[in-house]
Amino acid sequence: MKAKLLVADDEKNLRELYKTELEDEGYEVETAANAVEVLKLLESGEYDVIILDIKMPGMSGIDLLQKIMARDKRQPVILNTAYPSYRDNFMTWPADAYVVKSADTTELKQAVKKVLAKRA
Repeated sequence: MKAKLLVADDEKNLRELYKTELEDEGYEVETAANAVEVLKLLESGEYDVIILDIKMPGMSGIDLLQKIMARDKRQPVILNTAYPSYRDNFMTWPADAYVVKSADTTELKQAVKKVLAKRA
């Protein structure tokens, strides 16, 4: 069975890039543009990994991470951000991985594989 991923990023081009690249790796991928969409999707479905941008309008990925962890501490989450400095923020530590955004999705794909392997 394919692993089901949820990618949340307010940048449409990045959402589409990640969706395409991760589907090419054999994953089923859904996308969300903001935290409200993520929370709505979580009400009706489960995901093997959630990939969150930190800087999103409305609720940040860090605040969303806290809500996801309050709902299910075992939910694997990868933070994907353009800001490496957030790695030192203790509020990001519950995430299973921290990836700095890049047009090269190699690091993100490796993080997804690692997180899924830990869960198996």
